[in-house]
Amino acid sequence: MKIFVLIISALLVNNMILSRFLGICPFLGVSKKIETAKGMGAAVTFVMGLAAVISYMVYQFILVPLGIEYLYTIAFILVIASLVQFVETVMKKTMPELYKALGIYLPLITTNCAILGAVIINMNEKFNLLETLIFSVASGLGFMLSIMLLAGLRERMEACDKMPEALQGTPIALITAGLMAIAFLGFTGLV
Repeated sequence: MKIFVLIISALLVNNMILSRFLGICPFLGVSKKIETAKGMGAAVTFVMGLAAVISYMVYQFILVPLGIEYLYTIAFILVIASLVQFVETVMKKTMPELYKALGIYLPLITTNCAILGAVIINMNEKFNLLETLIFSVASGLGFMLSIMLLAGLRERMEACDKMPEALQGTPIALITAGLMAIAFLGFTGLV
């Protein structure tokens, strides 16, 4: 039951983007097309899950025994940066079109505060390894859900020819993101 609550919490109630407001840069930058949003969401989910597990091990088996827990932020950033380099290399070789579509936002996963936020939340909540993995993957899927919802809405708005010129592009994306955040507040009492 605790695992189910953790998943629903990470996906909907405490969504990294719409509730915790972490990872806004790629959320707004890569959400113009559903395909690129899906690719970014998958990359973030993969990096978030793997970074959380590796960071858990680094914290529990290196930092704590050596008594240098205070270096957790630096250690976690190094883990995340290494994983992003790995994902970027694999994506460049296997999916060059998606790699080009993501552009500058792929290396920005390194500084995506949603990933670092998930890793630090895992540590602060004292999750075990399984809970760490589940929370991080569910948080990544929540990220993907949010970015794909916004991408779908932005594609529909792009096709609309009655949009006032002053609202086209970023202004309507910000308004839509705000309305999505308000809508996700409705999940607050769920768990």
